Amino acid sequence: MLACWLLAPCFAYAKGPVGGPILVVGDSLSAAHNIPVQSGWVNLLDQRLKQQMKAPPAVVNASISGETTSGALTRLPGLLARHKPGLVLIELGGNDALRGLTPVQLKGNLAKMIQLSQKAGAEVVLLGIDVPPNYGPGYRDRLRKAYADLAAQYRLALVPFLLEGVALQPSLMQADGLHPTAAAQPKVLDTVWPAIRSKLND
Repeated sequence: MLACWLLAPCFAYAKGPVGGPILVVGDSLSAAHNIPVQSGWVNLLDQRLKQQMKAPPAVVNASISGETTSGALTRLPGLLARHKPGLVLIELGGNDALRGLTPVQLKGNLAKMIQLSQKAGAEVVLLGIDVPPNYGPGYRDRLRKAYADLAAQYRLALVPFLLEGVALQPSLMQADGLHPTAAAQPKVLDTVWPAIRSKLND
């Protein structure tokens, strides 16, 4: 798994992203699967913004357990029109892999989501995922490259692996081995926070 390049959280006061709230479009990893909603990293993000910022943006969690890139792509135009976000966090790909989609298909759907978000005037942060070793090194390498290529092409902030420092810690993972526990959520937020902070206006 890719080592996370992100630095420790920065808690300086800041204004919100230009243009509106933060919209999170993800799957069960962002939908607080099998844990209290208030314990999920997205809710913790909302709390941190309110605690650390003078004028925090709203956080809208549009994540759905079981969501795929194709499903989210279908929902995204309505979400953008309804919420008019200034920042869109895209965390998708795990369920595509479970359903046998190729990284090329996943990349195509994510590219369309990025284009729609940017056309609507929103900044985008891409949150990468990884898959278990049984998928094989070739598939995992292509998946990682898909996120890296998108970030480079569209000049996005990229979190290479959302569950960096969590996925290989049994004490931080639920019994299914796929979803982090409530205790792991602050660490997930700390992984995501620097990329979000880079999009906030000083």
